[in-house]
Amino acid sequence: MRDCDYLIVGAGSAGCVLATRLSEDPSVNVVLLEAGGSDRSIIVQMPSALSMPMNTRRFNWGFQTEAEPGLDGRVLDCPRGLGLGGSSSINGMVYVRGHAEDINQWESSGAAGWNYAACLPYYQRAETWYRGADQYRGGSGPVGVCAGNDMKLNPLYRAFIDAGVEAGYPSTEDYNGYQQEGFGQMHMTVDRGRRASTSRAYLKPVRHRKNLRVISGTLATRVLLEGDRAVGVAYQKDGNDFEVFARAEVILSAGSIGSPALLQRSGIGSPVILEAAGIPVAHPLEGVGQNLQDHLEVYFQYRCLEPISLNSRLGLISKGMIGLQWLLFKSGLGATNHFESCAFIRSAAGVKSPDIQYHFLPGAMRYDGRAAFDGHGFQVHVGPNKPVSRGSVTVRSGDPRQHPRVLFNYLTAQKDIADWRACIRLTREILGQSAMDRFRGEEIAPGKEVQTDAEIDAWVRQSVESAYHPSCTCKIGAEDDPAAVLDENCRVRGIDQLRVVDSSIFPTITNGNLNAPTIMVAERAADLIAGNTPLPASDAPVWIDPGWRDAQRTGEPQRSLDPGSAPQH
Repeated sequence: MRDCDYLIVGAGSAGCVLATRLSEDPSVNVVLLEAGGSDRSIIVQMPSALSMPMNTRRFNWGFQTEAEPGLDGRVLDCPRGLGLGGSSSINGMVYVRGHAEDINQWESSGAAGWNYAACLPYYQRAETWYRGADQYRGGSGPVGVCAGNDMKLNPLYRAFIDAGVEAGYPSTEDYNGYQQEGFGQMHMTVDRGRRASTSRAYLKPVRHRKNLRVISGTLATRVLLEGDRAVGVAYQKDGNDFEVFARAEVILSAGSIGSPALLQRSGIGSPVILEAAGIPVAHPLEGVGQNLQDHLEVYFQYRCLEPISLNSRLGLISKGMIGLQWLLFKSGLGATNHFESCAFIRSAAGVKSPDIQYHFLPGAMRYDGRAAFDGHGFQVHVGPNKPVSRGSVTVRSGDPRQHPRVLFNYLTAQKDIADWRACIRLTREILGQSAMDRFRGEEIAPGKEVQTDAEIDAWVRQSVESAYHPSCTCKIGAEDDPAAVLDENCRVRGIDQLRVVDSSIFPTITNGNLNAPTIMVAERAADLIAGNTPLPASDAPVWIDPGWRDAQRTGEPQRSLDPGSAPQH
């Protein structure tokens, strides 16, 4: 294999961005390795088919957790994208940057330079917002972002927002702009009716570049080291072993499970973990694979009193009509992920920025996309977004075909359990407001019998599922932080010419879905790697509730439900 300047492992949300930006310089050669194959498939490109690629082995690594002690020993799926675009080709397309305080928290925890003012310009550079650019939004970036059908096809979207306002929460015109906190429209990475994955948005337009080579179907086995310097990567393709060498840098963008596993297989990590896996220690680095974080969510489900939910559109004829409209015009119900309204709220007084997120769906569905019950229904996907529990990713051996152990330790911290109790009760109060009266029927899940702390705890342990946001396993941190894997420039501490750029570098998980901040990280890292002058920092203000220290929300609820009570039907 010929040499290159930059060698990137993983063509996902970060890798496609890096390959595109670094290859803008025609004097450098870039090689991008991807384990999967093409993302050319209608189930990938059609937004409403979002549950299908995630449940298709061709596009999903198929990771699972170990038995989770905080979830009664349940084993959860942990899907990760396999193929061009990575998880941006199988995710729910929800576009959430997170709160400014999330990014500022990175810097305060030791990630120097990673603050909201420095990062906002890179969010803007990545994006084309369908309503045009402003001091928060981008107008000419690769990733098209819209609001689906603008809530025009179902009154339930607006009813949910109105219920939130009646419950005493603010509304927001743009949760990715000045004010995240509140109820409003949800944004999605959908461009002219198609999924705007990083493969389609970044990589496809530049595949013709002579200085960019994309090699799919390659399973990276280990980073090649010469002393304390990374010089290349060994990989397998079609049953054969190959090596490719990098003159400048090796960059791992294999995701929060793949990147730490590849480091460990290369002998970089905790000596205890490496020795247990039979891997010689090349460079001890305790934090590799530690600090694993994720979001959990439940489906809060009600019967719908009016026959207007998506449950009526799940038959073969309806699906056929939706698909035909999408094929011909890239419009209608096929051109949306169906999450068109949402909310971000604070769980308690004294919490400075939102820590609970809502996705509203005008249908009642299971995780596999099938109807949850007969008849019409609606649901909110909800969960606390700032967990305290921490997990780990650890390899079992040096065999790249053997999946690593993934243990999140969900709900092993008492604060996380308490946060879920608050979440369930606040959700009932919101959905119990008058705006939902004409639509709200029987509470199916959790069900009115789930009331006490013990009952809520038991239901949550048995019902929560991952929101599929694994992160933070190769965190940036200060030099004196023994858990830090990377410095502020995404360089692996103690190893020259080796970086990690993906969601694993987050010190702490953001308040929201991870695709947007991962793209931002790659945009900023590309400038750091290339030695470009950073984009000028932004001075755009961010709204914080002035009464956050003393109040959980901005107003009083129209209906204040007694603790533990269910909404009246």
